Amino acid sequence: MTDMSKQPRRKFDPAFKLQVVRMIREQNVSLSQVCRDMDLVDSAVRRWVEQYDAEQAGGPGQGKPLTGDQQRIRELEAENRRLKEDVTLLKKASGLLCPGTAVTYEVIKQAAKKAEVSRLCALLEVSRSGFYAWRVRTGRPEAVCATGVRLKAAFEASGRCYGSRRLTAALRSQGVEVGRHRVRTLMRRHALQARWRRKFVHTTDSRHDLAVADNVLDRQFQPTAPDRAWVCDITYIRTRSGWLYLAAVLDLYSRKIVGWACAPSMPAELVCSALHMALSVRRPAPGLIVHSDRGSQYASLVHRAMLQQHGIVCSMSRRANCWDNAVMERFFLSLKTERVWQRDYANHAEAASDIADYIVRFYNPVRLHSTLGYLSPADFERQSA
Repeated sequence: MTDMSKQPRRKFDPAFKLQVVRMIREQNVSLSQVCRDMDLVDSAVRRWVEQYDAEQAGGPGQGKPLTGDQQRIRELEAENRRLKEDVTLLKKASGLLCPGTAVTYEVIKQAAKKAEVSRLCALLEVSRSGFYAWRVRTGRPEAVCATGVRLKAAFEASGRCYGSRRLTAALRSQGVEVGRHRVRTLMRRHALQARWRRKFVHTTDSRHDLAVADNVLDRQFQPTAPDRAWVCDITYIRTRSGWLYLAAVLDLYSRKIVGWACAPSMPAELVCSALHMALSVRRPAPGLIVHSDRGSQYASLVHRAMLQQHGIVCSMSRRANCWDNAVMERFFLSLKTERVWQRDYANHAEAASDIADYIVRFYNPVRLHSTLGYLSPADFERQSA
Protein backbone atom coordinates (compact mmCIF):
# COMPACT_ATOMS: atom_id res chain seq x y z
CA MET A 1 0.00 0.00 0.00
CA THR A 2 1.30 3.45 -0.91
CA ASP A 3 2.07 5.82 1.97
CA MET A 4 -0.07 8.86 1.14
CA SER A 5 1.93 11.08 3.53
CA LYS A 6 5.03 10.75 1.36
CA GLN A 7 3.32 11.84 -1.86
CA PRO A 8 4.15 15.42 -2.93
CA ARG A 9 1.33 17.92 -2.74
CA ARG A 10 -0.21 18.61 -6.12
CA LYS A 11 -0.10 22.16 -7.39
CA PHE A 12 -2.30 23.49 -10.16
CA ASP A 13 -1.78 26.70 -12.05
CA PRO A 14 -4.65 29.18 -12.68
CA ALA A 15 -5.07 28.03 -16.31
CA PHE A 16 -5.85 24.46 -15.25
CA LYS A 17 -8.23 25.63 -12.49
CA LEU A 18 -10.08 27.83 -14.99
CA GLN A 19 -10.31 24.90 -17.42
CA VAL A 20 -11.87 22.68 -14.74
CA VAL A 21 -14.32 25.37 -13.60
CA ARG A 22 -15.45 26.11 -17.16
CA MET A 23 -16.05 22.41 -17.70
CA ILE A 24 -18.44 22.50 -14.73
CA ARG A 25 -20.09 25.88 -15.34
CA GLU A 26 -20.15 26.10 -19.15
CA GLN A 27 -20.16 22.47 -20.27
CA ASN A 28 -22.62 21.24 -17.60
CA VAL A 29 -20.43 18.42 -16.28
CA SER A 30 -21.15 17.60 -12.64
CA LEU A 31 -18.53 18.55 -10.06
CA SER A 32 -18.43 15.06 -8.57
CA GLN A 33 -17.93 13.46 -11.98
CA VAL A 34 -15.05 15.81 -12.79
CA CYS A 35 -13.39 15.03 -9.44
CA ARG A 36 -13.69 11.28 -9.98
CA ASP A 37 -12.44 11.34 -13.57
CA MET A 38 -9.53 13.73 -12.93
CA ASP A 39 -8.66 12.47 -9.43
CA LEU A 40 -9.22 15.88 -7.83
CA VAL A 41 -10.24 16.79 -4.27
CA ASP A 42 -13.90 17.77 -4.02
CA SER A 43 -13.35 20.62 -1.54
CA ALA A 44 -10.60 22.18 -3.64
CA VAL A 45 -12.70 22.15 -6.81
CA ARG A 46 -15.65 23.67 -4.93
CA ARG A 47 -13.37 26.45 -3.75
CA TRP A 48 -12.25 27.11 -7.33
CA VAL A 49 -15.89 27.29 -8.46
CA GLU A 50 -16.79 29.71 -5.63
CA GLN A 51 -13.87 31.96 -6.50
CA TYR A 52 -14.85 31.90 -10.17
CA ASP A 53 -18.49 32.75 -9.37
CA ALA A 54 -17.40 35.61 -7.11
CA GLU A 55 -15.16 37.05 -9.82
CA GLN A 56 -17.89 36.73 -12.44
CA ALA A 57 -20.34 38.55 -10.15
CA GLY A 58 -17.87 41.37 -9.48
CA GLY A 59 -17.33 40.38 -5.83
CA PRO A 60 -19.23 38.56 -3.09
CA GLY A 61 -22.94 39.35 -3.20
CA GLN A 62 -22.65 41.80 -6.09
CA GLY A 63 -24.46 40.59 -9.19
CA LYS A 64 -23.93 42.28 -12.54
CA PRO A 65 -27.13 43.66 -14.13
CA LEU A 66 -27.93 42.45 -17.62
CA THR A 67 -27.39 44.88 -20.46
CA GLY A 68 -30.05 45.45 -23.09
CA ASP A 69 -28.29 43.20 -25.60
CA GLN A 70 -27.88 40.41 -23.03
CA GLN A 71 -31.55 40.58 -22.11
CA ARG A 72 -32.52 40.43 -25.78
CA ILE A 73 -30.25 37.41 -26.32
CA ARG A 74 -31.90 35.59 -23.43
CA GLU A 75 -35.35 36.35 -24.84
CA LEU A 76 -34.31 35.06 -28.27
CA GLU A 77 -32.85 31.89 -26.72
CA ALA A 78 -36.07 31.24 -24.82
CA GLU A 79 -38.12 31.79 -27.97
CA ASN A 80 -35.83 29.45 -29.89
CA ARG A 81 -36.32 26.74 -27.27
CA ARG A 82 -40.10 27.12 -27.50
CA LEU A 83 -40.00 26.82 -31.30
CA LYS A 84 -37.88 23.67 -31.08
CA GLU A 85 -40.36 22.15 -28.62
CA ASP A 86 -43.26 23.01 -30.94
CA VAL A 87 -41.52 21.37 -33.91
CA THR A 88 -40.81 18.26 -31.85
CA LEU A 89 -44.46 17.99 -30.80
CA LEU A 90 -45.65 18.36 -34.40
CA LYS A 91 -43.22 15.68 -35.59
CA LYS A 92 -44.43 13.26 -32.94
CA ALA A 93 -48.08 13.99 -33.72
CA SER A 94 -47.65 13.53 -37.48
CA GLY A 95 -45.68 10.32 -36.91
CA LEU A 96 -48.73 8.65 -35.35
CA LEU A 97 -50.52 8.56 -38.74
CA CYS A 98 -47.61 7.23 -40.79
CA PRO A 99 -48.69 4.32 -43.05
CA GLY A 100 -48.18 0.98 -41.35
CA THR A 101 -48.52 2.18 -37.77
CA ALA A 102 -51.02 0.81 -35.26
CA VAL A 103 -53.07 4.04 -35.39
CA THR A 104 -53.62 3.66 -39.16
CA TYR A 105 -54.73 0.06 -38.72
CA GLU A 106 -57.05 1.13 -35.90
CA VAL A 107 -58.66 3.69 -38.22
CA ILE A 108 -59.24 0.97 -40.83
CA LYS A 109 -60.73 -1.34 -38.19
CA GLN A 110 -63.22 1.32 -37.07
CA ALA A 111 -64.13 2.37 -40.62
CA ALA A 112 -64.51 -1.23 -41.87
CA LYS A 113 -68.15 -1.14 -40.71
CA LYS A 114 -68.93 1.45 -43.42
CA ALA A 115 -66.48 0.56 -46.24
CA GLU A 116 -64.54 -2.38 -47.63
CA VAL A 117 -61.18 -3.16 -46.09
CA SER A 118 -59.47 -3.26 -49.50
CA ARG A 119 -60.73 0.24 -50.31
CA LEU A 120 -59.61 1.62 -46.94
CA CYS A 121 -56.16 0.04 -47.26
CA ALA A 122 -55.68 1.52 -50.72
CA LEU A 123 -56.82 4.93 -49.47
CA LEU A 124 -54.37 4.92 -46.56
CA GLU A 125 -51.59 3.27 -48.63
CA VAL A 126 -51.15 0.13 -46.53
CA SER A 127 -51.37 -3.53 -47.54
CA ARG A 128 -54.32 -5.71 -46.67
CA SER A 129 -51.99 -8.48 -45.52
CA GLY A 130 -50.31 -6.08 -43.11
CA PHE A 131 -53.68 -5.02 -41.70
CA TYR A 132 -54.87 -8.61 -41.23
CA ALA A 133 -51.53 -9.60 -39.63
CA TRP A 134 -51.89 -6.68 -37.20
CA ARG A 135 -55.44 -7.73 -36.35
CA VAL A 136 -54.24 -11.26 -35.56
CA ARG A 137 -51.40 -9.98 -33.40
CA THR A 138 -53.61 -7.64 -31.43
CA GLY A 139 -56.19 -10.36 -30.95
CA ARG A 140 -53.92 -12.33 -28.60
CA PRO A 141 -51.75 -11.12 -25.73
CA GLU A 142 -48.01 -10.97 -26.47
CA ALA A 143 -45.69 -12.58 -23.97
CA VAL A 144 -43.26 -10.17 -22.39
CA CYS A 145 -39.62 -11.12 -22.95
CA ALA A 146 -37.54 -10.11 -19.93
CA THR A 147 -34.31 -10.37 -21.94
CA GLY A 148 -35.77 -8.13 -24.62
CA VAL A 149 -36.71 -5.52 -22.03
CA ARG A 150 -33.19 -5.52 -20.60
CA LEU A 151 -31.72 -5.46 -24.10
CA LYS A 152 -33.68 -2.33 -25.02
CA ALA A 153 -32.67 -0.68 -21.75
CA ALA A 154 -28.98 -1.42 -22.38
CA PHE A 155 -29.28 -0.17 -25.96
CA GLU A 156 -30.83 3.12 -24.87
CA ALA A 157 -28.26 3.53 -22.07
CA SER A 158 -25.47 3.29 -24.65
CA GLY A 159 -26.92 6.19 -26.61
CA ARG A 160 -28.26 3.72 -29.23
CA CYS A 161 -24.71 2.99 -30.37
CA TYR A 162 -23.93 -0.54 -29.06
CA GLY A 163 -23.89 -3.43 -31.52
CA SER A 164 -24.61 -7.09 -30.75
CA ARG A 165 -21.16 -7.79 -29.24
CA ARG A 166 -21.23 -4.98 -26.69
CA LEU A 167 -24.90 -5.58 -25.89
CA THR A 168 -24.10 -9.24 -25.20
CA ALA A 169 -21.29 -8.20 -22.84
CA ALA A 170 -23.54 -5.60 -21.16
CA LEU A 171 -26.28 -8.17 -20.50
CA ARG A 172 -23.81 -10.73 -19.18
CA SER A 173 -22.41 -8.14 -16.77
CA GLN A 174 -25.99 -7.84 -15.42
CA GLY A 175 -26.16 -11.60 -14.86
CA VAL A 176 -28.20 -12.41 -18.00
CA GLU A 177 -26.79 -15.49 -19.73
CA VAL A 178 -27.42 -14.84 -23.40
CA GLY A 179 -25.57 -15.57 -26.63
CA ARG A 180 -24.76 -13.13 -29.38
CA HIS A 181 -27.09 -14.82 -31.90
CA ARG A 182 -30.00 -14.46 -29.47
CA VAL A 183 -29.12 -10.79 -29.03
CA ARG A 184 -29.06 -10.28 -32.79
CA THR A 185 -32.49 -11.92 -33.10
CA LEU A 186 -33.94 -9.66 -30.39
CA MET A 187 -32.35 -6.61 -32.00
CA ARG A 188 -34.09 -7.41 -35.29
CA ARG A 189 -37.38 -8.06 -33.50
CA HIS A 190 -37.28 -4.71 -31.69
CA ALA A 191 -35.71 -2.81 -34.62
CA LEU A 192 -32.56 -1.89 -32.66
CA GLN A 193 -29.85 -0.81 -35.06
CA ALA A 194 -26.64 0.99 -34.11
CA ARG A 195 -26.02 4.21 -36.00
CA TRP A 196 -22.96 4.25 -38.22
CA ARG A 197 -21.81 6.88 -40.69
CA ARG A 198 -18.41 7.57 -42.20
CA LYS A 199 -17.00 11.01 -42.97
CA PHE A 200 -13.49 12.33 -43.43
CA VAL A 201 -11.78 15.71 -43.42
CA HIS A 202 -8.02 16.09 -43.64
CA THR A 203 -6.62 17.82 -40.52
CA THR A 204 -2.90 16.92 -40.58
CA ASP A 205 -0.47 19.32 -42.23
CA SER A 206 2.94 17.63 -42.38
CA ARG A 207 4.30 19.95 -45.08
CA HIS A 208 6.61 21.97 -42.85
CA ASP A 209 10.31 22.39 -42.15
CA LEU A 210 10.09 21.60 -38.43
CA ALA A 211 12.00 18.73 -36.84
CA VAL A 212 10.25 15.33 -36.88
CA ALA A 213 10.80 12.68 -34.18
CA ASP A 214 11.37 8.97 -34.80
CA ASN A 215 8.58 6.42 -34.39
CA VAL A 216 9.64 5.33 -30.90
CA LEU A 217 6.25 3.76 -30.08
CA ASP A 218 6.41 1.50 -33.16
CA ARG A 219 2.79 0.33 -32.76
CA GLN A 220 3.35 -1.06 -29.27
CA PHE A 221 -0.25 -0.35 -28.30
CA GLN A 222 -0.43 -2.49 -25.13
CA PRO A 223 1.91 -1.15 -22.41
CA THR A 224 2.11 -3.04 -19.13
CA ALA A 225 1.18 -0.13 -16.84
CA PRO A 226 -0.66 3.20 -17.00
CA ASP A 227 1.13 6.40 -18.03
CA ARG A 228 3.81 4.56 -19.96
CA ALA A 229 2.59 5.53 -23.42
CA TRP A 230 0.06 8.14 -24.56
CA VAL A 231 -1.22 8.88 -28.06
CA CYS A 232 -2.68 12.17 -29.22
CA ASP A 233 -4.24 13.68 -32.33
CA ILE A 234 -6.61 16.38 -33.63
CA THR A 235 -10.00 15.90 -35.25
CA TYR A 236 -12.78 18.17 -36.48
CA ILE A 237 -16.39 18.64 -35.32
CA ARG A 238 -19.00 20.20 -37.62
CA THR A 239 -21.24 22.94 -36.17
CA ARG A 240 -23.54 25.50 -37.75
CA SER A 241 -21.06 28.18 -36.69
CA GLY A 242 -18.12 26.48 -38.45
CA TRP A 243 -15.59 23.79 -37.63
CA LEU A 244 -14.59 23.06 -34.04
CA TYR A 245 -11.28 21.25 -33.57
CA LEU A 246 -10.71 18.72 -30.78
CA ALA A 247 -7.27 17.70 -29.51
CA ALA A 248 -7.23 14.62 -27.27
CA VAL A 249 -4.71 12.55 -25.30
CA LEU A 250 -5.33 8.83 -24.67
CA ASP A 251 -3.54 6.43 -22.29
CA LEU A 252 -2.84 3.24 -24.24
CA TYR A 253 -2.92 1.05 -21.12
CA SER A 254 -6.57 1.68 -20.22
CA ARG A 255 -7.72 3.49 -23.41
CA LYS A 256 -8.81 6.33 -21.13
CA ILE A 257 -8.98 9.92 -22.39
CA VAL A 258 -6.74 11.77 -19.93
CA GLY A 259 -6.76 15.22 -21.56
CA TRP A 260 -8.60 17.17 -24.24
CA ALA A 261 -9.17 20.71 -25.51
CA CYS A 262 -11.43 22.38 -28.10
CA ALA A 263 -10.93 25.50 -30.22
CA PRO A 264 -12.30 26.98 -33.48
CA SER A 265 -8.80 26.81 -35.02
CA MET A 266 -5.77 24.50 -34.83
CA PRO A 267 -2.84 26.43 -33.32
CA ALA A 268 -0.07 24.73 -31.37
CA GLU A 269 -1.70 26.03 -28.16
CA LEU A 270 -4.63 23.65 -28.75
CA VAL A 271 -2.52 20.49 -28.44
CA CYS A 272 -0.54 22.05 -25.58
CA SER A 273 -3.78 22.69 -23.64
CA ALA A 274 -4.84 19.04 -24.04
CA LEU A 275 -1.42 17.82 -22.93
CA HIS A 276 -1.39 20.26 -20.01
CA MET A 277 -4.67 18.80 -18.71
CA ALA A 278 -3.31 15.25 -19.00
CA LEU A 279 -0.09 16.11 -17.18
CA SER A 280 -1.93 17.93 -14.39
CA VAL A 281 -4.32 15.04 -13.78
CA ARG A 282 -2.00 12.04 -14.20
CA ARG A 283 1.42 13.39 -13.11
CA PRO A 284 3.41 10.77 -15.08
CA ALA A 285 6.99 9.86 -14.27
CA PRO A 286 9.79 10.89 -16.67
CA GLY A 287 10.24 8.54 -19.61
CA LEU A 288 6.60 8.61 -20.73
CA ILE A 289 6.22 8.21 -24.52
CA VAL A 290 3.82 10.64 -26.21
CA HIS A 291 3.05 9.63 -29.79
CA SER A 292 1.39 11.78 -32.46
CA ASP A 293 1.36 12.32 -36.21
CA ARG A 294 3.71 14.70 -38.02
CA GLY A 295 1.34 17.66 -37.88
CA SER A 296 2.85 21.12 -37.50
CA GLN A 297 1.15 21.56 -34.12
CA TYR A 298 2.96 18.56 -32.61
CA ALA A 299 6.26 19.45 -34.31
CA SER A 300 6.09 23.06 -33.10
CA LEU A 301 8.76 24.44 -30.80
CA VAL A 302 6.30 25.22 -27.99
CA HIS A 303 4.94 21.65 -27.93
CA ARG A 304 8.35 20.02 -28.04
CA ALA A 305 9.61 22.35 -25.31
CA MET A 306 6.69 21.23 -23.15
CA LEU A 307 7.61 17.58 -23.69
CA GLN A 308 11.25 18.23 -22.85
CA GLN A 309 10.31 20.15 -19.70
CA HIS A 310 8.47 17.11 -18.29
CA GLY A 311 10.99 14.49 -19.41
CA ILE A 312 8.68 13.05 -22.07
CA VAL A 313 9.92 11.03 -25.05
CA CYS A 314 8.49 12.35 -28.33
CA SER A 315 7.35 9.83 -30.95
CA MET A 316 5.77 10.49 -34.36
CA SER A 317 4.12 8.35 -37.02
CA ARG A 318 5.77 7.61 -40.31
CA ARG A 319 4.76 9.75 -43.27
CA ALA A 320 1.25 9.05 -44.59
CA ASN A 321 0.83 6.07 -42.24
CA CYS A 322 -2.41 6.30 -40.27
CA TRP A 323 -1.93 2.83 -38.73
CA ASP A 324 0.90 4.13 -36.54
CA ASN A 325 -1.73 6.07 -34.57
CA ALA A 326 -4.65 3.67 -35.07
CA VAL A 327 -5.86 3.66 -31.44
CA MET A 328 -6.41 7.42 -31.42
CA GLU A 329 -8.14 7.27 -34.80
CA ARG A 330 -10.44 4.56 -33.43
CA PHE A 331 -11.45 6.75 -30.49
CA PHE A 332 -12.34 9.62 -32.82
CA LEU A 333 -14.44 7.23 -34.94
CA SER A 334 -16.29 6.02 -31.82
CA LEU A 335 -16.86 9.61 -30.68
CA LYS A 336 -18.37 10.59 -34.02
CA THR A 337 -20.49 7.52 -34.70
CA GLU A 338 -21.80 7.30 -31.14
CA ARG A 339 -22.36 11.00 -30.43
CA VAL A 340 -21.23 13.73 -32.87
CA TRP A 341 -22.96 12.46 -36.04
CA GLN A 342 -26.20 12.05 -34.09
CA ARG A 343 -26.23 15.76 -33.18
CA ASP A 344 -26.73 19.05 -35.00
CA TYR A 345 -24.64 21.54 -33.02
CA ALA A 346 -25.72 25.17 -33.22
CA ASN A 347 -22.38 26.62 -32.13
CA HIS A 348 -18.94 25.78 -30.75
CA ALA A 349 -19.99 25.98 -27.09
CA GLU A 350 -22.77 23.44 -27.57
CA ALA A 351 -20.41 21.02 -29.33
CA ALA A 352 -17.67 21.40 -26.70
CA SER A 353 -20.18 20.75 -23.90
CA ASP A 354 -21.53 17.61 -25.57
CA ILE A 355 -18.03 16.26 -26.25
CA ALA A 356 -17.06 16.77 -22.60
CA ASP A 357 -20.27 14.98 -21.56
CA TYR A 358 -19.41 12.03 -23.84
CA ILE A 359 -15.88 11.70 -22.44
CA VAL A 360 -16.60 12.31 -18.73
CA ARG A 361 -20.01 10.66 -18.34
CA PHE A 362 -19.92 7.87 -20.93
CA TYR A 363 -16.62 6.95 -22.59
CA ASN A 364 -14.29 6.89 -19.56
CA PRO A 365 -16.60 5.46 -16.85
CA VAL A 366 -19.24 3.46 -18.78
CA ARG A 367 -18.41 2.49 -22.38
CA LEU A 368 -17.39 -1.16 -22.78
CA HIS A 369 -14.12 -1.63 -24.65
CA SER A 370 -13.44 -4.89 -26.49
CA THR A 371 -9.66 -4.56 -26.01
CA LEU A 372 -10.16 -4.36 -22.23
CA GLY A 373 -12.30 -7.50 -22.02
CA TYR A 374 -15.49 -5.44 -22.30
CA LEU A 375 -14.70 -3.25 -19.32
CA SER A 376 -14.81 0.53 -19.26
CA PRO A 377 -11.46 2.38 -19.03
CA ALA A 378 -12.22 3.48 -15.46
CA ASP A 379 -13.18 -0.06 -14.34
CA PHE A 380 -10.10 -1.51 -16.04
CA GLU A 381 -7.81 0.87 -14.15
CA ARG A 382 -9.54 0.11 -10.84
CA GLN A 383 -9.24 -3.66 -11.31
CA SER A 384 -5.58 -3.49 -12.31
CA ALA A 385 -4.58 -1.09 -9.50
